[in-house]
Amino acid sequence: MGENKLKITFLALAFAMLIAMLLISRDAGISGDEEVHYRQSEMVYNYFSTMGKDQTSLDTPKTNLKYYGQSFDNLVTILIHWFGIEDIYSFRHLMSSLAGWLTILVTALFAAHIAGYGAAILVLFLFAVSPTFLGHAQNNLKDIPFALAYISSIYFSLKLVFSETKPSRQTIILLVLSIALAIGIRAGGLLVIFYLGLFIFLKIIVDWMSKPELNGILLKKQLILIFGISVAGYLLGLLTWPYALQNPLLNVWKSYQVMTHYPVTVRQIFEGRQDWSDFHPWYYLPKYMLITIPFIVFSGLIAFFLNAKKNYSSNRKLQLLLLVFTIVFPIAFVILKQSNLYGAWRHFLFVYPGIILIAALGIHAIWVRYKQRLVRIGTIGLLVALSVHPLRFMAANHPYYYLYYNQFTGGLKGAYGNYETDYYYHTMRAGAEWLQEYLKSKPRKADLTIGGNFPIQWYFRNDKAVKLVYFPWQNRSEYNWDYAVIANSYISPFQLKNKLWPPVNTIHTILADGIPVCAVIERLTKDDIHGNEALEKGDYIKSALLFQKACTVDPQNEWICYKFAESLIGLDRSAEAEQVLEKGLEINPDYEKALTLLGDLALKSQDTLTATGYYEQAIRANRKYFEPYIKLANLWTETNADKARKVLRDCLKLNSRYKPALSALAETYRKTAPEVARKYDELINKLK
Repeated sequence: MGENKLKITFLALAFAMLIAMLLISRDAGISGDEEVHYRQSEMVYNYFSTMGKDQTSLDTPKTNLKYYGQSFDNLVTILIHWFGIEDIYSFRHLMSSLAGWLTILVTALFAAHIAGYGAAILVLFLFAVSPTFLGHAQNNLKDIPFALAYISSIYFSLKLVFSETKPSRQTIILLVLSIALAIGIRAGGLLVIFYLGLFIFLKIIVDWMSKPELNGILLKKQLILIFGISVAGYLLGLLTWPYALQNPLLNVWKSYQVMTHYPVTVRQIFEGRQDWSDFHPWYYLPKYMLITIPFIVFSGLIAFFLNAKKNYSSNRKLQLLLLVFTIVFPIAFVILKQSNLYGAWRHFLFVYPGIILIAALGIHAIWVRYKQRLVRIGTIGLLVALSVHPLRFMAANHPYYYLYYNQFTGGLKGAYGNYETDYYYHTMRAGAEWLQEYLKSKPRKADLTIGGNFPIQWYFRNDKAVKLVYFPWQNRSEYNWDYAVIANSYISPFQLKNKLWPPVNTIHTILADGIPVCAVIERLTKDDIHGNEALEKGDYIKSALLFQKACTVDPQNEWICYKFAESLIGLDRSAEAEQVLEKGLEINPDYEKALTLLGDLALKSQDTLTATGYYEQAIRANRKYFEPYIKLANLWTETNADKARKVLRDCLKLNSRYKPALSALAETYRKTAPEVARKYDELINKLK
């Protein structure tokens, strides 16, 4: 097929892909970060609409969103206001899908620039069988637009620097806009300016080595142009970012530092263990990419590295080497910096277009190099075979594409309980919509309350009679609710693997590949919440009776067992309390509160060895549950002060402002080094 026909085919396929992605976006749920980013974008809108008088967008101690430019979110919200759009999230998802499609289009044009429209068509194909990217393209207005900005910046930077002719005005403008979008979304977008400088520096070195006499005037013009593009892109990127506008240099740098070591940490499952994101192993990111990128993409990468030497000129090889560098460098950087990573590799979706480009070029290289009919038929057959797994998953589990795991884990079923599934809460929409229909056939209570482990207000916005409450799943009994929609996120891996979730009072389950990813739950008793109220008032008899009844109705609730045990301890029935706690550990062996309370009971019986074991187990279960550190240190304060101090310092490494640990540490020095103890006392007094 000639290049013109390939171009027409490419354009037709690209247009078809746009329509498909926009249609798919209509079924998307609200993503995990979307609500807070939308609220921040509203505050940003108010900042500009009041000419800076409304400063709420600059006061974000909980979300830290003032450090995000989130320019794409902000632009979408501006459009929502200008055009009076009421279905806010549907429009946001439409725009997210548009950004995803533009990312695909730019990557394909990049491939066409290097190897023609045959390679561009392969880019479309590889994206079409990439569930993770297509899943996030539905509703991720942060990582997908950043991927667009990143690949666009690299494409237009290489096109500008390595052009044999004078760069076009179009290339310059698009590069400025790409840099602006990258910086405007997050401070890490500064990286694309670094790349531009690196590219021109290496180009100068290569030119100097090939022809020692450089054109000084031309070089000066190039450097001025590069500098002008960088400054223009930088300043343009700050236009919708209130925090950066307060100090365009210092605040952008502060934001970059915050993003490098993001302060928010979460507990997520990785390799069958639930741990805090800042303690995941160094290979967390590359392994997540390894187990979620389709095999067909890996086959293309292998083909590229086997054929790259024979298919490209030295000039093209340098450009491709730089492209590979832009993929590898950010990954290597965060590994070396030991950055806090969570949510699989969604924060690194920006390197995926480059990966797809390399893979497409690899497959295209085989097609060009080998003309034999048998080889080409075999290549097509292999591509089709490798496409079956991701395509089948997307067809069977629409619209939850981002839940995809490849054959390395045995698919989603193999990943269940070993890795996170619906960590971005896409399935909440299906659960909420099912519950809406279900409630239509039920007698309506006047004070009906619906809960969830993710805010679901938007789904019930038209039902003013319903109250809504958010709660963490493990603490659900502390809250008053009648029904709940619970996504499979922050659930104990033990409970997942042993089918203790969804619980017995589940009335509807959302499945993906046969595994539960969202549950709609009906509350069968409120004895647990009433028991907790009685416990807080010190009425141990009433609370014990209520918790005992609640245990019978809700037998898979470790929190109830824990509170029941507290009531029994208040009645001086420690032996029974221990039995109840052991039952709770059968539900969740890593329930740190139950383990700590068992340690207390062992200590009460003067069994320090058993108490030590329980406290250590509680710390292993949740290293950021600080209470057992203090209890464990107190066991050793008199007999082994050094050991006690080590435990307390381990605690303070995690929370340097935790007063009980500072106070306990001071006590270890009170007799032997009172001056040291006084210093800790002074530090405690300075803390608010």
